Amino acid sequence: MTSMNQGNTNRIVTAAVNSAPSAANALHRQAAAALGSTTVGIAPKFVPTLSEDDAVVQARLLKALADPTRLRILSLLSRHEGEVCVFEIVESFTLEQPTISHHLRILRDAGLVDCRKKGLWAYYYVRRDALARARDVIEGLA
Repeated sequence: MTSMNQGNTNRIVTAAVNSAPSAANALHRQAAAALGSTTVGIAPKFVPTLSEDDAVVQARLLKALADPTRLRILSLLSRHEGEVCVFEIVESFTLEQPTISHHLRILRDAGLVDCRKKGLWAYYYVRRDALARARDVIEGLA
């Protein structure tokens, strides 16, 4: 029973000793904040050339390309230069129509494909300018 209490005491003393430097650092930070910061703003050494808004747009574009099904849909649409009916796209895959529509919506939101409605059917086509933009994004990182 005695050795168990001694073990607990040792842990408490060790914890108090280990927390002392962080407590001192916290007091130092509080004192510096109370006195006011007199340091002049220093420009960071490295600055990204890409703005946060541009990064969001480019990430959306690259995320749309980062899925095997969407790449296959783009491949199918690129191979057939004209517009491809959504029904024909669904026939080319083992996935159900709602899943294909989901992937097409992501591709549309990223600007990689667009569609024209004719009656009940939607005909999709690749937007070549968006593919060129994706290529430029990737080349800009190299």
